[in-house]
Amino acid sequence: MSKVALVTGGTGGIGTAICQRLADNGFKVITTYFEPEEQAKAWAEAQNFDVDLYPCDVSDYESCVHMREHILADHGRVDVIVNNAGITRDGKFTRLTPEKWKAVMSTNLDSLFNVCHQFVEGMTENGFGRIVNIASINGQKGQAGQTNYSAAKAGAHGFTMALAQEVVRKGVTVNTVSPGYTGTDMVMAIREDIRDMIIDGIPMKRLGKPEEIAAVVAFLCSDDAAFVTGANYAANGGQHMH
Repeated sequence: MSKVALVTGGTGGIGTAICQRLADNGFKVITTYFEPEEQAKAWAEAQNFDVDLYPCDVSDYESCVHMREHILADHGRVDVIVNNAGITRDGKFTRLTPEKWKAVMSTNLDSLFNVCHQFVEGMTENGFGRIVNIASINGQKGQAGQTNYSAAKAGAHGFTMALAQEVVRKGVTVNTVSPGYTGTDMVMAIREDIRDMIIDGIPMKRLGKPEEIAAVVAFLCSDDAAFVTGANYAANGGQHMH
């Protein structure tokens, strides 16, 4: 029987690549969506792999409870969680509103609790689990205009290290992947001259590919990564070395 992998926010650029790679590796892939249902279904139909969709607001605990009920009714268990869903609400700190702060913290950090809380006990009972939290280079080095995002993504790895220690003897690993600037729609929407400046600051002189991030995630979800837990894998072309 295939292991079941839940990827939150799987319809985005990096999320799609992660779903594809896990499907290629033999996982039964399921993903959450927050956009309109028609849009999510159109995304699923455009893929060349099988994926099940579940509506969920990962920033809302009760929404995650409902998601768990539907997933367990359909699939019986979840073996892998990739917490990939995330948003940005950038702004200079003095102009950042409480709403923008809360939106980013709840979607990018509270969501880790909301989603993992649904499935971790089942993983420990089954004696197997893989949790991968997608953070960011800016959670490692900070970024002007992103106090909310940088704080949430730094918090993601703190969550990783603490949870990893709680479940380590139950066959469950918890790790973080911190991508640098990657060629997704969000990054490609940045004004070209600013994007060129970003690329100039990357020692490899190029953006990452979503498939390259997905490859790191896939390794951490595999049996080969059984001895890796509490780690933060940077994939940023050498832009920040820690």
